[in-house]
Amino acid sequence: MIQCAWRGRARLGEGPLWCPERGPAGQLLFVDILGRTLHVHDYASGGTCGWELDEPCCWLAPRADGDGFIAGLASRLVHLRLDENGPRIVGEWATPEEPVGNRFNDATVDTRGRLWFGSMSENEKESGEPGRGALYCLDGANLRRVDSGYGVANGPAVSPDGGTLYHSDTAAGIVYAFDLATGGELSGKREHLRFRGTQGYPDGMTCDAEGGLWVAHWGGGRVSRFLPDGTLDETLILPASRVTSCTFGGPGLEQLYITTAADGRDQEALAGSLFRVKPGVRGLNSPAFKA
Repeated sequence: MIQCAWRGRARLGEGPLWCPERGPAGQLLFVDILGRTLHVHDYASGGTCGWELDEPCCWLAPRADGDGFIAGLASRLVHLRLDENGPRIVGEWATPEEPVGNRFNDATVDTRGRLWFGSMSENEKESGEPGRGALYCLDGANLRRVDSGYGVANGPAVSPDGGTLYHSDTAAGIVYAFDLATGGELSGKREHLRFRGTQGYPDGMTCDAEGGLWVAHWGGGRVSRFLPDGTLDETLILPASRVTSCTFGGPGLEQLYITTAADGRDQEALAGSLFRVKPGVRGLNSPAFKA
C-alpha cells in the first residue's frame, strides 16, 4: 500500500537520496527545485524539515571521502556540507558551460564512483527545446560531455552489474540504454522505452537489486517497473499526476520513496508530497562519488 510519508507542497520535488548513516535509522534527502528548498525526511521519527537555498538545487550525491556531498545547483557544481544548522557550500567544481536558459537536472553515481548528470531547458518538461540538453560525466576531476541533443536530459540510472546506463529525454518520451564500459565509455545507444498517451513522460528512475528499472511518469501519475528487456512488470498508481523521481531507502532498502510536483496542480490535494511503498524487491546502495 502506498503511504504519504510527507504531506507537503513541493513545487518540483526531485532528487531523492537515501543516506543510511544519517540519524538513528537513516534519512532521505530530497529537493524542491522550483521552491529552492532542501528537505530531510527522518525515517525513525517520520518528521521532515527543510532549508531554503539561495539557488535551486537539482540533486545531491554523497562523496566517497565522507565529507558531505557534491550538489548540482541550477548553474554550477558545488561541494556541500549538511549539519544541524543546514546546508553550507564550501567549494566548487569545474562546471560545463550551458546555453542561456538551461539548468542542470538529475544525476546518479555509477559503481566505480563516476557522476553522471544532465541538463535541460527551463521550459516545461513536456515541451523542452530540442537539442539544448546534454549528458555529462564527472570522473574525479575529469569532466566531459558524453551525449547531446536532449530536450530534457533526465533520470540516469545504472544496472546492478554496472554495465548499463539508462538515461531519458523526458520531452521526447524516450528512455535510452547505453553499454557502460569499465573505463566509463558509453556505446550502443538504443531506445529502451517509449512513453505514449496516458503514460505521460519518463522522469527520474532507479534500479533495484534484481535489475528492474523503476521509472517515474511525469503527467502519468504512476511509477512503473520494467524488466531488463523493457517488458512492463508492475505499475504503482499515485494520487498525484506529476511524479518526478524515486529511490530505495529504509532498513534493508525495502521502501521505494517517490517524489512529486505541485506546480500547476493546485486541484490535486497530495501533489508535491513524498510517498513510500514496500514493492517486494530491494534497492541498491547509492554509490559515492570519488572526488
